[in-house]
Amino acid sequence: MKDVTEDWLFEIKPKNNFFTFNLREVWQYRDLLLLFVRRDVVTVYKQTILGPLWYLIQPLFTSVTFTIIFNNVAGISTGTVPPFLFNLAGITVWNYFTACLNGTSNTFAGNAGIFGKVYFPRIIVPISVVISNLLKFGIQFFIFVCFYIVFYVKGASLQFNGYVLFFPILIVFMGVLGLGLGMIISSLVTKYRDLNYLIGFGVQLLMYLSAVVYPMALVKEKLPQYSWLIAYNPLAYIIETTRYLLLGTGQVSLQGLLFTFLFIVGLFLVGLLIFNKTEKSFIDTV
Repeated sequence: MKDVTEDWLFEIKPKNNFFTFNLREVWQYRDLLLLFVRRDVVTVYKQTILGPLWYLIQPLFTSVTFTIIFNNVAGISTGTVPPFLFNLAGITVWNYFTACLNGTSNTFAGNAGIFGKVYFPRIIVPISVVISNLLKFGIQFFIFVCFYIVFYVKGASLQFNGYVLFFPILIVFMGVLGLGLGMIISSLVTKYRDLNYLIGFGVQLLMYLSAVVYPMALVKEKLPQYSWLIAYNPLAYIIETTRYLLLGTGQVSLQGLLFTFLFIVGLFLVGLLIFNKTEKSFIDTV
């Protein structure tokens, strides 16, 4: 009697490697990934009055507020660049990071019902958040470009340079950084629910330590004893480089960008390790 060997389409088995990031399997579930992206885009503002207009209102009001408080009242100088445009550039990039972080930090708790019923690569959910937030970033960046043109026509001293072609790399940095940190937080939240209350406060505090509303050189000049807080913050280098590429202000630190790249890669690997370990048993604690 001949042995009958069946060829299975899929084989579900436990992962032995903590750093498993099976791109082939993610590609096989690409339709589900697109479905999650569509869900994230459609459902967030589905039952709101203004809908996607909130994408525009938030950065504009924040930029106006920061301009009044930090530039007009506190007297922080932005050089020849209009303060409003200076703040809007930093806030636009910062918002993409916070959207990725907030969206991925609730992966296990927010999708426990789905994870407990059907199998698919869990990493798809945080990846879909990072991709879907690109739409929000695109809308806000379009608004920045519109104001850039307005200020340029009015005679503002803005220096456009060819290095702006590297700007998408900075957005990838922000997305991967938010993804890595979000995976760590989402894994910890399964056991320590009170971390949810600290995320909002922590993100707000981190913004003021990331040179969003002031140039990095100002901290080194005014508060040299605390400049290390900015010097070891990878977000600060991304935002400072963003303003240099888009507005021609500030400076680019190649050493700082190298540190940022290594930090992001390390954080992503740590986040992936913790995420893969947590997905095996999180259903018992959520």
